[in-house]
Amino acid sequence: MPVIDRIQDFADEIVAWRHDLHAHPELLYDVHRTAAFVAEKLVAFGCDEVVTGIGRTGVVGVIRGKGGRSNRAIGLRADMDALPIQEVRDLAYRSTVPGTMHACGHDGHTAMLLGAARYLAETRGFDGQAVLIFQPAEEGGGGGEAMVEDGLMERFGIESVYGMHNIPGLPLGQFAIRPGPIMASTDRFTLTIEGRGGHAALPHHAVDSVVVASHVIIALQSIVSRNLDPLQSAVVSVCALDAGEAFNVLPQTVTMRGTMRALSQPVREAIKERITALVEGVARSFGAVGTVDFGSSYPVTENDPDAASFMADVAAGLVGEDRVERAVAPMMAAEDFSYMLGRRPGAYLFIGNGDSAALHHPHYDFNDEAAPIGAAFWARLVETGLAKRSD
Repeated sequence: MPVIDRIQDFADEIVAWRHDLHAHPELLYDVHRTAAFVAEKLVAFGCDEVVTGIGRTGVVGVIRGKGGRSNRAIGLRADMDALPIQEVRDLAYRSTVPGTMHACGHDGHTAMLLGAARYLAETRGFDGQAVLIFQPAEEGGGGGEAMVEDGLMERFGIESVYGMHNIPGLPLGQFAIRPGPIMASTDRFTLTIEGRGGHAALPHHAVDSVVVASHVIIALQSIVSRNLDPLQSAVVSVCALDAGEAFNVLPQTVTMRGTMRALSQPVREAIKERITALVEGVARSFGAVGTVDFGSSYPVTENDPDAASFMADVAAGLVGEDRVERAVAPMMAAEDFSYMLGRRPGAYLFIGNGDSAALHHPHYDFNDEAAPIGAAFWARLVETGLAKRSD
């Protein structure tokens, strides 16, 4: 695989960093060991500035190029947190934390950006500042938003920002991207049906909240199929239901929890409106009361077209045009890098993880062979985006 020679020289160290992080996974904002590991490496590499505690437990490293003429700054982001999943593979570097593992490859993302940091700190062949962003709490905690709200963009003068994620099934050494929406928004919802409890043998004296909830679940599936333009992508899924505990008691209350996804803000708002209308209306028709509560959410991850083209060009320069997909289909998974793209132009790109288990699967593992490729990509992006001007 085409990798910068100097990065290939220490590729084994990048892999060793990844294995260390994999063996010590941490959740959400509680990434204290990981953040300390990252900060220690950045200091050792000779970064000009290393700041901890951005967005609670995020880390930012700044490397200034040799050009000395430009104040431009490009941000590169990697996520650090793991998932509450029990690892099942008997790896030499398997998780040492019961019920927690790096099942999404954030150990690899962190190691790749550390590899780029080492190279850039050594060579400094660019004019401006490379801002290396190590983010906590991507897996549902909104760490990207926390870092942005903590003044990330303004404090470090970031003018554009870029992210990368591994994708199982995409061949090793390949990249994929698209302009516009590349990952969906996500909103959690909790639906409550308040009926009238009673004896299962006397349903006519009760308002059966389980029956009402069943009709609500079916009705919700009409939103995507009958309320949205067929060319618009969306998902509405009810994933959990809590009702009674006895076999002969009609419960008073049923609670449902689920998620909705969309690739545009108008569709997102339309889905919310229809969920509310259907839950309230269906419940009312049975003599029950339905309520809706929307919880934590991530916006659509939308690539700036020029930034997406730039990332694709950098990837093509590294691995060849034939190994870069410039119009990959968007994914309905969500990503809180969207908060950073909401503040600065930029783009999000996929890197191939080869033939591996799916993300969030207990058999998943980041492909070590992808690490030096990703590190080389980040290095080339900085060197290209902040190219030194000739005298």
